[in-house]
Amino acid sequence: MSESQKMIFHVRAQRVDAQGSQAYCKEAKITLDTALKGRTDAFNPAELLLAALAACMIKGIERVTPMLKFEWHSVTVNISGVRRDVPPGMESISYEILIDSDESDQRLELLHENVKKYGTVFNTVAPGTQLSGSLQRLLK
Repeated sequence: MSESQKMIFHVRAQRVDAQGSQAYCKEAKITLDTALKGRTDAFNPAELLLAALAACMIKGIERVTPMLKFEWHSVTVNISGVRRDVPPGMESISYEILIDSDESDQRLELLHENVKKYGTVFNTVAPGTQLSGSLQRLLK
């Protein structure tokens, strides 16, 4: 892919006050937990990273399922991270993708491989942390 074809992303974040900040992208706005004491009505930076990873997985499913002719009804991603203190960072991230689908186990594994292989955020996070998880059929 040439330089002119590369996707470029822009986000602007601004401190509102000691209680938090706002991030802006396109026509969207997210309240950020940047308060020293924390806040329960906003994502802190580590939670934003996990949310970005979960969104990457869901978007990957949205992207590849039409190509694979994969039938599904819903998807949920449960994700957890363990923070390392020195140096500060995510020591490990584990996830569980639950998908409501009647596809075969082999097709579920194919979908999982595609999610791992083609996810921008997934492939950015994976080299720097112990990233592990599964894609499982949602049991009804």
